[in-house]
Amino acid sequence: MPLSDAAVRNAKPRPKPYKLSDSAGLYLQVQPNGSKLWRHKYRHLGKEKKLSIGPYPEINLSEARRRRDAAREQLHSGLDPSREKAKARQHAEVVAGCTFTLVAEEYCSKRKRDGANAWAPATASRCEYLLCQLDGSIGKLPITDIAPIDVLEAVRRIERKGNLESARRTLQLAGAVFRYAVATARIPSDPTRDLRGALLTPKVTHYGAITDPEKVGELLRAIDAYDGFGITKQALLLSAHVFVRPGELRHALWSEIDLDECVWTIPAEKMKMRKPHHVPLSKQVVELLKDLRCVTGPNGFVFPSVRSRARPMSENTLNGGLRRLGYTTHEMTGHGFRAMASTLLNESGRWSSDAIERALAHGDKDKVRAAYHRGTHWKERVQMAQWWSDYLDKLRDTVNNKSMRRRLAAAA
Repeated sequence: MPLSDAAVRNAKPRPKPYKLSDSAGLYLQVQPNGSKLWRHKYRHLGKEKKLSIGPYPEINLSEARRRRDAAREQLHSGLDPSREKAKARQHAEVVAGCTFTLVAEEYCSKRKRDGANAWAPATASRCEYLLCQLDGSIGKLPITDIAPIDVLEAVRRIERKGNLESARRTLQLAGAVFRYAVATARIPSDPTRDLRGALLTPKVTHYGAITDPEKVGELLRAIDAYDGFGITKQALLLSAHVFVRPGELRHALWSEIDLDECVWTIPAEKMKMRKPHHVPLSKQVVELLKDLRCVTGPNGFVFPSVRSRARPMSENTLNGGLRRLGYTTHEMTGHGFRAMASTLLNESGRWSSDAIERALAHGDKDKVRAAYHRGTHWKERVQMAQWWSDYLDKLRDTVNNKSMRRRLAAAA
């Protein structure tokens, strides 16, 4: 006979465990200590098995029957209810321990090892720092429990501090982490996909750069008169002549520079576009590097830190040197040497835009064109590098002396 609520409620413990049968394999097991547990006996692939449904009174008679019926439906579908329950429990345990921070760490680890698309060390450091800003808000939450409002409130905390660009970039990175979680079957969708436009748009600011020829000459004379740390002067001069990114200059190694062949080969892992970059060296640059090698060479960093030769110079060194010369952030920056070269080389009308773009190590926005247009314009770039150094020397030597004295007086 099927059990009744009263029979289940009034079942008393005995010296040994015993069962009270209901129907279709469901029964209540009563323990000597008085605890009661619902179980379901069934056969799967010819073998008798038992499924633990749960304790009474947390699970009453009607709920126990509902779960038994659900298990019987699984059996009709060819599934083993005990195995399905174990899989569900394992999944729940994984999900419960799968916090946003853990998935973010896994995502960052993947991006740092992601072949041709791997993050550069500086990019990895910046992205990891931004994601750490979410540790105190959504970091400890299971990634399955995070709703759009949780992410929005987390990045708005950054926005309220006035860090608009950091908030925008953090939201982008959070979205990348959620999409990675989707791809790895942790969550069904990205909760940030509908948050576009929710944050304030930061004002776009361009790097300070001098592009007027006369003022470029003034800048070069100012660098020549620089009286600070010795290799900072050399770094500023080299930035003007080879116009690589400041990070690429700081991390330059003597092993990458061939003074006999007059070429500096920057490996792919140091480049923004993740492709090796060859920089032709003019006669002036070769002489500058020969002098510098006597100071910092022949091994290690070309521009080592003042505190340790095992580290490159600080990322603030170039801008600090320019500030020492009296140039404000809006006037000139370390990155501004690239804009300076790009502007004046294009305005000269002597060189193809492709050669200039490849000298700047820019990627081709037209992906189809980039796939077929593989020439590096090396011959033209070698000629352009020498012309550029000669042109800088000319600007330096013809600068207005009165203007120069005014700049030095302001710096003093």
